Amino acid sequence: MARGLDHIVHAVRDLDAAAEFYRRAGFTVGARNKHPWGTHNHVVQFPGFFIEILTVGEPDKLGDDGLSRHFGIPGREAIARGDGLAMLVLESTDSEADAADFARSGIGISQPLPFSRAAVLPDGRATTVGFSLTFAKDALSPRTTFFTCRQHNPAAFWKPDFQRHANGAQGVRGAVLVADRPADHRHFLEAFTGAHDLRVTPHGIAAMTPRGDVEIVTAAAFHDRFGVQSDAGEGAVLKGLRLAVSDTDAAESMLRNGDVAFLRHGSRLIVPPQAAFGATLIFEQS
Repeated sequence: MARGLDHIVHAVRDLDAAAEFYRRAGFTVGARNKHPWGTHNHVVQFPGFFIEILTVGEPDKLGDDGLSRHFGIPGREAIARGDGLAMLVLESTDSEADAADFARSGIGISQPLPFSRAAVLPDGRATTVGFSLTFAKDALSPRTTFFTCRQHNPAAFWKPDFQRHANGAQGVRGAVLVADRPADHRHFLEAFTGAHDLRVTPHGIAAMTPRGDVEIVTAAAFHDRFGVQSDAGEGAVLKGLRLAVSDTDAAESMLRNGDVAFLRHGSRLIVPPQAAFGATLIFEQS
């Protein structure tokens, strides 16, 4: 069974400034959270999906444990290259099965790595949330981190109050990676997503999952669709996040009021990487 999108990690140097950008763009941004290995985050939540805005807040806590090696240190390296989308995460219902699937496909690099952290509920009360992360690797894409995420206390994490956004954003449509030769990544995309009926075009490949598409396209195709220049870099690099909004005109007003730079490209609203801390945010009419 295909794995749906769970979240993406937006790695940034200045976490406070990035969180404020998301607020100005009309998103509801959660409280600052801390991981045991030194990374800090804010979460922008949708039904079944979230954006994790991440920085390395306490670098002295990074060690040689699995979560430092597979999550914290890659996050630090991504930030050193420049702000932007750094990690693509799929939902897990069985971390052990994910690890076995990835090992059989030759893409696995970890067993499930569990952890918990403190969280704040919408009413301000404290709680604890827990996760298990299982990492995979596309050998051709050293700049992008891939893993699945299983939640151990989902009722404490998913909250409708956090999923209401002034810009009308309702959920995820897809994640878009850019590569010079998208077809080179077909085996990895199939093995990682569990989707084996890929959509293939001369300009890219796409896995349709239960929650959003995972696409790998050429830089030219990315520019044609979204009006933004993007260099592929090394392998498949995570560049764009597609979000459904209830009304693009209302979303445009919110961006204007928040002094967020954007462009209209066809029927889409695009917040380019120069304005969105290295990410391309794509608003599409739901």
